[in-house]
Amino acid sequence: MPSTVVHVAFGALVATALLREFDARTFAAVCAFAALPDVDTFLGVWIAGGHRALLHTALLPAVLGALVYWDTRRAESWLHGRFGRNGPHVAAVGVLALLFGGVLPDLMTNGVNLLYPVHDRFYTFAGSIEISSAEGVVQTFVDLGPDGSSVGGTTENTHYYTGVDLERGSDPAGAERVFPVVSSGLQLVVVLTAVAGVVGRFQAKR
Repeated sequence: MPSTVVHVAFGALVATALLREFDARTFAAVCAFAALPDVDTFLGVWIAGGHRALLHTALLPAVLGALVYWDTRRAESWLHGRFGRNGPHVAAVGVLALLFGGVLPDLMTNGVNLLYPVHDRFYTFAGSIEISSAEGVVQTFVDLGPDGSSVGGTTENTHYYTGVDLERGSDPAGAERVFPVVSSGLQLVVVLTAVAGVVGRFQAKR
């Protein structure tokens, strides 16, 4: 599964691409948005099934995005007054980082409770899109049939292993705890690309 390092890397890519004024403060704020969903790793210790549900729901960026839009339409924007003229823009980029860096990578890897708490069901969009000479365009990301791999369990019967919370309930005494950094070559490429992009943006400011 994508680690927090990988989520932050995705957030860094969003920041380098979309931030108009790029500095350490705005960059850190956007990356924090991307890392936010992983906080439910710790919440899941106390709330069974909470990991990949409480903060990995797509409703979180939807609600935050609506609040940012509403605030920017007001005569006296709170974000503008609290964080300056660039505040609303940074917040909007942060919400995009939350979606594209925090929620979607996990949706594509093992799954998230996409509409929690309105609808308690884990979904996984893992697959491929191919163009076949015999079948045309073939996609395997979404299969909503009775045996479809896209639909998983609920918070009542689903648990995601983490180094913080190994098993549902009490963790075995003395069990090994593994905290992933990168889990594939592609994830390493994402992290390295993010580092290169961030260094490039800071160099461009000089």
